Amino acid sequence: MTQTALSEIGEFGLIDRLTKGFTTVNQSTKLGVGDDCAIMSYGDKVDIVITTDLLVEGIHFDLMYCPLKHLGYKAVMVNLSDIYAMNGTPKQITVSIAVSAKFSVEALDQLYEGISLACKKHSVDLIGGDTSSSITGMTISITAIGEVEKDMAVKRSGAKPNDLICISGDLGGAYMGLQILEREKHVFTKTGSQSPKLQGYDYVLEKQLKPEARKDIIERLTKYNIKPTSMIDISDGLSSELLHICRRSSVGCKVYSDKIPVNKNTEKVATEFNIDPLTAALNGGEDYELLFTVDINDFHKISMVSDVCIIGNITTSNEGENLITKQGEKIKIIAQGWNGFSH
Repeated sequence: MTQTALSEIGEFGLIDRLTKGFTTVNQSTKLGVGDDCAIMSYGDKVDIVITTDLLVEGIHFDLMYCPLKHLGYKAVMVNLSDIYAMNGTPKQITVSIAVSAKFSVEALDQLYEGISLACKKHSVDLIGGDTSSSITGMTISITAIGEVEKDMAVKRSGAKPNDLICISGDLGGAYMGLQILEREKHVFTKTGSQSPKLQGYDYVLEKQLKPEARKDIIERLTKYNIKPTSMIDISDGLSSELLHICRRSSVGCKVYSDKIPVNKNTEKVATEFNIDPLTAALNGGEDYELLFTVDINDFHKISMVSDVCIIGNITTSNEGENLITKQGEKIKIIAQGWNGFSH
């Protein structure tokens, strides 16, 4: 029997394969596998949204350059970002950790300081979890629970032709921050003594080490009475997330390269590494900005929302998913973002 390597199908291909035989049997399960969160319905006014993320040392984080307090903060934020991507409000989290003997009690205090800071900032309650020993390193699993008003949840599957494609904030910063950290780690490992040169890189380092879930964007959309037709957070790169929306919605897209927001600090670092800033924005990941679509009739309203850019529009599926360059060239969008099973 032929054996298939996990790297051949990637994280989302694996999820689809492993869960394809499962069907929901409970009436309270409104939406199961396949989106940023599951949706559970128990009452008349609100639905419950639930998400979970697993962070593994050496795969998702490197403690050589990621302080434990920052790690705790980031671990919570990546989960809250999924709740916001469903147009929901996070309310509770559970935290489970497995740690090896190399960690002291004081080290875990630092981890939970970051978790506490994130909870306070977003008015979220820590309500439970689990702890275990590990043979090597640290593993963190966080489940976030939130609420969304009835019929106000936004899925990946609602985009339709002519919808506007919007993005919050700017992209590529987290990826370039990672390049700085990896470079300095390499230098330190090689020399054994040289202090890291991090001065002047504050913007991209904060994007990588201390990302912010975009609660403010959801609040602004509510203020202007805008309900996106589809939404997802950018954890794996813009290209991958665009394809998720297009495939779940059975549509195509047209995105203009000169409309994709990239901060000048990100551009500067990308130039230093001889990396096209657009490549960092499309494929870098870990920005945790919101990618969403809105009805074209909401153009004037969405134009009033600060820190949001319109980068293109949804097309019919037979037109495909395309990036339009400054020269007007059409390039097929390919998912080249994060794959947890790639080598």
